[in-house]
Amino acid sequence: MKIGILGGGQLGRMLIQEALKYDDEFYTLDPASDAPCHNISYFTQGNFNDYDTVLEFGKDKDVVTIEIEHVNADALAELENQGIKVVPNSQIIKTIQQKILQKKFYEENNIPSPEFEIMDGSSDEIKMPLPFVQKMNTGGYDGKGVQVIRTNEDMKNLWTQDSVLEKLVDIDKELSVIVARNENGETQTFPVTEMVADPKLNLLDFNICPVHLTEEIEEQIDSITEKFLAAVNSPGLFAIELFLDKEGKVWVNETAPRLHNSGHQSQEGNANSQFEQMYRVVKNLPLADTDAIIYSGMLNLVGAEGFSGKVIYEGMEDVLKLPETYVHLYGKTETKPGRKMGHINVLADSREELIEKLIQVKAMVRVIA
Repeated sequence: MKIGILGGGQLGRMLIQEALKYDDEFYTLDPASDAPCHNISYFTQGNFNDYDTVLEFGKDKDVVTIEIEHVNADALAELENQGIKVVPNSQIIKTIQQKILQKKFYEENNIPSPEFEIMDGSSDEIKMPLPFVQKMNTGGYDGKGVQVIRTNEDMKNLWTQDSVLEKLVDIDKELSVIVARNENGETQTFPVTEMVADPKLNLLDFNICPVHLTEEIEEQIDSITEKFLAAVNSPGLFAIELFLDKEGKVWVNETAPRLHNSGHQSQEGNANSQFEQMYRVVKNLPLADTDAIIYSGMLNLVGAEGFSGKVIYEGMEDVLKLPETYVHLYGKTETKPGRKMGHINVLADSREELIEKLIQVKAMVRVIA
């Protein structure tokens, strides 16, 4: 099959790396000439937000998918009209890529999500009590386009663009669950992971799988995934980011209609990875076993503060000497502060040992220039 991917970043790269053991051709579209997929796929440099570019890219493919949601969903809808398979479908991409539509989707389908109000450019009519979170309607990722408004003083920093204002949850844990569905309606769910964020960069620092949760919390998560998959009514792989509050209630933070950073540890820690699963979804094959086979965790390799230029991975040789430690680099030659350059997966026999190893590896390696 000719499989087209909108986006040529690391998620597409790892999908292709996993799928190269099968017999398909992969085509990618990305604005950056040196995107991570440029040298492992039939690569087109172009804007995946441009209607005509996406239409032209997709017209001769058997199936088109995404590795970033900020793409031209109208062009994907037209490709569907022309008989090209799009996974996930254009409608759910359009819903998820706009925070306002995404929040309304949860509300309409009785999926628990924090209380919200919509702000359409003016702060005069805000009813949401402090503190709250402001999320830009479009374009946000990796902590960008999100800010916490805690005080009246902070109100001066309120963005005036269309956005969602969301009640601040008293968070105990941030969790993620990755779910998949193929065209036949078969579904499969990965074990829940716990996400630990970098407090300065506001992006994922490392994650831990499996998570020890009470039966009641697991039932809440199962209910959310079932409602979500029923409402989506589309083949696809979806990452559902969750908040567990201090009273034991689970809320949906947001959803990604694609592969996700919180599933990277599945490459070595699960019977099959999220990338294997995504390939099977795109091809409408039987879904893969997702069981956790051991405790696993992932540490993001992020450009260090104060360094821009040709990347150097300081301490990597020492990391490579460690047992049950797996390095995944993204083929990005230039580093800058906060840029995701790769990740390291670690395996262990217990949660305590896993956290110890992750902290050890984090202290050993720096991404500099």
